[in-house]
Amino acid sequence: MSQQVPVIVLREDTERTRGRDAQRNNIMAAIVIAEAVKSALGPKGMDKMLVDSFGDVTVSNDGATILKEMDVAHPAAKMVIEVAKTVDAEVGDGTTTAAVLTGDLLKQAETLLDQKIHPTTIISGYRKAAAKALEVIDSVAEQVDPAASDYKKILNDVAKTSMSSKFVANSREPLAKLVVDAVLAIAKDIPANEELDIENIPRQKQVGMSVDKTELVKGLVLDKEVVHAGMPKRVESAKILLLEAALEITKTEFDAKISITDPTGMQSFLQEEERMLKSMVDKIVESGANVVIAQKGIDDVVQHFLAKKGIMAVRRIKKSDVERVHETTGATIVSKIQNLTAADLGKAKLVEQRTVGDDKMLFIEGTPKSSVVTLLVRGGTDHIVDEVDRALNDALYVVRDVVMHPQITYGGGALASEISKQLRDYASTLEGREQYAVNAFADAIESLPTTLAENAGLDPIDVIVNLRKSHTDGHAYHGINLVSGKVDDMKKARVVEAAIVNKQIVMSAAEAAQMILKIDDVISSKGSPGMGGGPGGDYEGGDDE
Repeated sequence: MSQQVPVIVLREDTERTRGRDAQRNNIMAAIVIAEAVKSALGPKGMDKMLVDSFGDVTVSNDGATILKEMDVAHPAAKMVIEVAKTVDAEVGDGTTTAAVLTGDLLKQAETLLDQKIHPTTIISGYRKAAAKALEVIDSVAEQVDPAASDYKKILNDVAKTSMSSKFVANSREPLAKLVVDAVLAIAKDIPANEELDIENIPRQKQVGMSVDKTELVKGLVLDKEVVHAGMPKRVESAKILLLEAALEITKTEFDAKISITDPTGMQSFLQEEERMLKSMVDKIVESGANVVIAQKGIDDVVQHFLAKKGIMAVRRIKKSDVERVHETTGATIVSKIQNLTAADLGKAKLVEQRTVGDDKMLFIEGTPKSSVVTLLVRGGTDHIVDEVDRALNDALYVVRDVVMHPQITYGGGALASEISKQLRDYASTLEGREQYAVNAFADAIESLPTTLAENAGLDPIDVIVNLRKSHTDGHAYHGINLVSGKVDDMKKARVVEAAIVNKQIVMSAAEAAQMILKIDDVISSKGSPGMGGGPGGDYEGGDDE
């Protein structure tokens, strides 16, 4: 019998992991990521300090921020980070919970795999459990009536609950009020079927003073100062020119050389340049504008002439701010100064330069679009301002979520315990091994209140036993009061969450766990950081470029 020649399909520098080993590696990588953020969950969660390759430091307990800053090589670990990013993009909060739940679902699945239950059976059970969990959320969620007298109070409670686990917890009362006012201000101009975009609430960060000094400005705030000392710093009944072009002499696109033989020729060149710049100013004066906001530069000569005419000007404004000024004041974005007319000007009751901390900023107030607001974020250091900004971002999102999807649930582990209880009841109605998977899903969901209790320094076994008893007795809103350390009614404690956030957490975590469980073969070339062995690297997936 002739000797068989081995057939080499994969390249020499390729590693391949199959079957149980591949699953174990992927599950382990995902669990490691979940464990990294587990201690940051809840009001008593700890912060993480992340130092990047440039030495920049980020201190936060926001799940999305922590996971974004982590330089992860393993592709399965990246999937968990994608879950957090998806939840953050869709609903703005619940990122830590989503990552922790994904890790716990995989931890429970590993136990089932050790019992020789096939991955497809686990996936099928998880799918049914996730669908049932969404039904439970709908059944226990309370509808919110925008016309009710306590509507604003509910939104306040939602914002406060979101901020209770952040650095700003002690200042959450005044900040929650600012957040609710900001969202309701922009919501009144949004049609019923249109999405409410949080990008329409710009936030200007400014170091100095305390977190409590964060304020809501009814108008626009531009982080720019007036370009010339002789210009007015306050203009009432402003007529605003919004300019995309530069107020400078345009340089030729090709190199040119001009020979001048006598001094009068040089003088005439300079005079012509000044005449061209002065004609720009004359055109602005003729239009009736008294405030110029330019996206590009303003020549020193133009600044001088504008100052003589008593016109305020700022330059080098960000494109996003230019569009915002256009929307709010009604000013047309002018590309060519020669085409300027009075109809292109925007209006505002007041444009004023004010000193904020060590910087000067331009405030535009009393615009035709009354729903314009800006949050001026304050704090003692850069790190504090950044963390306050992240907390406000999450709070703005959850309030927006309730405004757009008016359903609320109650936190403190109350919803997780109720889902867990109802899933166990549901599991008993199923036949076959899927019952194990649904029970495993219930155990994973129940790990959320367990983690809350652990992070608060409570005995998790005592807490879970009491929680289970309360929910068995029909108290669907009972959760962990982390102040008293006892099981309490979360409705009375006003620990309120947006129902849509919890739905997104369950959907994203369940889908990610199912995807990771379905993988039984990992093929990676040594050139790529596939198996999570080496440092650095950035797994992009897909084809090589």
